[in-house]
Amino acid sequence: MTDSLVLEQLEQAMRIPVIDGMHAQGDLLVIPVRLLDSVAPRPDALWRHVPPGGIEVLRGVAGGNPHTLVAEPGSCRWTIQLDDPTGLALGMFVADTVAYLMHPEHGATGSAPGAYVIRRQRENSFYGVRLVAD
Repeated sequence: MTDSLVLEQLEQAMRIPVIDGMHAQGDLLVIPVRLLDSVAPRPDALWRHVPPGGIEVLRGVAGGNPHTLVAEPGSCRWTIQLDDPTGLALGMFVADTVAYLMHPEHGATGSAPGAYVIRRQRENSFYGVRLVAD
């Protein structure tokens, strides 16, 4: 295999999709705030900038792999202080540039600049409604 072919394959493997709509990653949903009528930050919500190492949004069942929100320094703010009647929201972020949700098994997805809520997914089963476990 030539060096240029190896580099081309590596380049293709590193492409991360950037989405400006709703998308899923494992047991999480990333939903643009514009699509949600009932979820909003509390009036006194504390916002913090996403640090260089990212913010662990959710760790998998039994101490599994984390879903981590990462962004360029100073470009993304995060809060967990939300009014959410469903109780599924883990937090909200507002990004001035692309922000990424990373997971060792699911890879990464990018969210275009904007405001998003990260929520747990739930599913209906024979035994009733339950949270999706990753």
